[in-house]
Amino acid sequence: MYFHFSSLLEYFPYFLPAAWMTLEITMLGILLGLVLGLITVFMRISDRKIFNLPAHAYIYIIRGTPLLLQLLFIYFGMRSLIGLSALPAAVLALGFHNGAYLAEIFRGAISSISEGQMEAARSIGLSYPRAMIRIILPQAFKRAIPALGNQFIIALKDSSLASAITINELLLKSQQLASSNFMMMEMLTIAGMFYLFYTGVFTFLFHRIARRLDTSGA
Repeated sequence: MYFHFSSLLEYFPYFLPAAWMTLEITMLGILLGLVLGLITVFMRISDRKIFNLPAHAYIYIIRGTPLLLQLLFIYFGMRSLIGLSALPAAVLALGFHNGAYLAEIFRGAISSISEGQMEAARSIGLSYPRAMIRIILPQAFKRAIPALGNQFIIALKDSSLASAITINELLLKSQQLASSNFMMMEMLTIAGMFYLFYTGVFTFLFHRIARRLDTSGA
């Protein structure tokens, strides 16, 4: 079996729409995950069981089941109920999945902040929500940057599972082209090149953000 290096350049443009779709799913999924993660972490650290227990259950279910199962469950379940299409289903699945992990990242970052800072903020008259927003969260966010970068890259690679519900992202595109040109390794190589490029860019950006915010000194 020969590896056709010339085909890499030839078929590269065919992957551009799929590469954009992969990036779109990743970005929307991580943005939804950030919103859900922040909501969940406040529920998770609450002393009230009405908030705490649902957050525990959400994190336990998401972390205890595979993302592919969650994706199929949302896609087939929501499609039968409200006719949800594949792209929103993929974004929802990635968002819910990332939200649970991001909530734990935020919880760990918040827990790393000295309790004395909250007590000092309350002693000068700040309410708990205002103290959390103005004092605790900015520091916690700085400390969470490295872990957020890792989760972002994981979300990028997890987006390949959207091929299971026929979304034309990088992995599905490579399989479609390989079925017609019989060059599976070459097509997978091109898809891999896009993933490596994205991973390199995101790693660089989060590294620069971490250095700018000086997380080590937070």
